[in-house]
Amino acid sequence: MNEQGRRRLGVLIGVGLACGLLPGITLGGTETADIVFSVLMAAVVMTVLTQVIFIGPSGRVPVSALLVFGLVGFVQDALIWWLLSWLGPKIAPLHVDGLLTILLAALITRATLLLLSQLGPAAEMAED
Repeated sequence: MNEQGRRRLGVLIGVGLACGLLPGITLGGTETADIVFSVLMAAVVMTVLTQVIFIGPSGRVPVSALLVFGLVGFVQDALIWWLLSWLGPKIAPLHVDGLLTILLAALITRATLLLLSQLGPAAEMAED
């Protein structure tokens, strides 16, 4: 799997984990189709915006660079989850409640994305 595929998979898994683990994210209705549609819409919005403005390593990097990428990416993901908290009810039965939920969802999403980016094939370490 190439780098973009790992990023997309990381976003998809991260959004799925955030939607499943956080009680502040409500996936509308009891119908399975509504739940799947809500997660899919959140994943599509997150994937498109993280692909347009990509913040992250392209391969393995030293821990100091990974922390910087993680912090800046966390801010980006928090802004996207904030957008989803506003946009979610308009495009899908998705509700994101509160700033704490937004920050935790961003943390889960970015941590998953960074983890998968570092599990890729051994590449040369970036020079400091």
